[in-house]
Amino acid sequence: MMRRMSATSRRRLLQSSLALPLWTVGVGSVAAGEVAALLRQGGLVVALRHALAPGTFDPPDFKLGDCRTQRNLNTEGREQARRIGRWFERQVLPPAAVRSSPWCRCMDTAAEAFGNGGTVQAWAALGSPYGRSEQTNAASRAQLLAALRAVPAGRFELWVTHAFVQQALSGQSTSSGEGLLMRATGGAEPQVLGRLSVA
Repeated sequence: MMRRMSATSRRRLLQSSLALPLWTVGVGSVAAGEVAALLRQGGLVVALRHALAPGTFDPPDFKLGDCRTQRNLNTEGREQARRIGRWFERQVLPPAAVRSSPWCRCMDTAAEAFGNGGTVQAWAALGSPYGRSEQTNAASRAQLLAALRAVPAGRFELWVTHAFVQQALSGQSTSSGEGLLMRATGGAEPQVLGRLSVA
């Protein structure tokens, strides 16, 4: 007799067989192609939280230029970053620019996803201006907002950053490896168009 498969098991089987990411936009889920169309319209930024790096905060002996003193990606986090990059590659959607917090877990996320052959630009505004506290000051937020407003139609940028930067810029944050699609036109505050998560 055939056993009935639970809804959870069916969902897991479907996700594994398709190997496709689930992208959540607004309050509902839409096809990846619809998200791709939104990205092709451009004029926006994907503010991506770094991939999985177990733990919270950095060790007391943290040094920005020394990855050995920081909280870093684990094996799962590196694979998560590569899955993100593969999705953009399959959709033929190269970001016009890839900018990253100078923290190692962010730079490594960007490099695993989009390569490190000079394509990833470290940007202090995407990290903590103080280096030891998870804060975003007014000057850093102003830089981010100005850059977001300057992204033209027809192109998008990908910024790898931290939850506290997402929160400071948009009032929302994500889990590791998830992103916010954000747009800001004129003098308006950032508008979150959707939350992106690669399964």
